[in-house]
Amino acid sequence: MDFEKVRNVIAETLGCDVEDVVKEAKLTDDLGADSLASVELVMALEEATGVSIDDDSLPNMKTVGDIMDYLTAHQD
Repeated sequence: MDFEKVRNVIAETLGCDVEDVVKEAKLTDDLGADSLASVELVMALEEATGVSIDDDSLPNMKTVGDIMDYLTAHQD
């Protein structure tokens, strides 16, 4: 999974600086994602990557690294 692609989707969707989107960044605390933004982010990531993100998995994704791990594990 291409980190730069995912990084750009996250920055665009959450309205944060690309430089702030690092694997250790917490989605809520560091990048300002609330529950609505998280849903929008899932939809944007699914569209950009073609990977379906299970609703049950979303609460476990606390950091950018968690998202990358999920996308990498579930890509075709």
